[in-house]
Amino acid sequence: MTDNTLRKSIYVKASRAQVWDFLTQPAQMKTWFHAPKAPLALGEHFELFSTDSDEKLIWGRVRDFSEAERLEHTFSVPDMDGEKSKVIWTLKDAEPGTRVSLVHSGLPRGAQKFDLLLALDKGWDAHIADLRTQLIALTD
Repeated sequence: MTDNTLRKSIYVKASRAQVWDFLTQPAQMKTWFHAPKAPLALGEHFELFSTDSDEKLIWGRVRDFSEAERLEHTFSVPDMDGEKSKVIWTLKDAEPGTRVSLVHSGLPRGAQKFDLLLALDKGWDAHIADLRTQLIALTD
């Protein structure tokens, strides 16, 4: 059995509060990921839309919201056929910046869903690179 858990980490020269805004606030999220209609908040459902169109790409519900420390939410996309996975972001001090970590677990298993795993893995790499770029621009 394969562990279909994606793990990513980066270090940025930005405060945890600055990174937190990029994980939860619509104006900042749309610069590196997808745009929600409202800020992410504990217990609330959310939908993320393409920045180029009004197409709904991702949806879920915020399950843990420890400001500037931990954000946990469910995650679903059309190719998951109604299944939900879990995304956990953690922010840790790494003087003079922050260690940003992502764990995306509970992804569908099996040969027929392996292409989805590959697409999500590649997608997170690209989005996290965009997050780093936005945070560098913020702190330069």
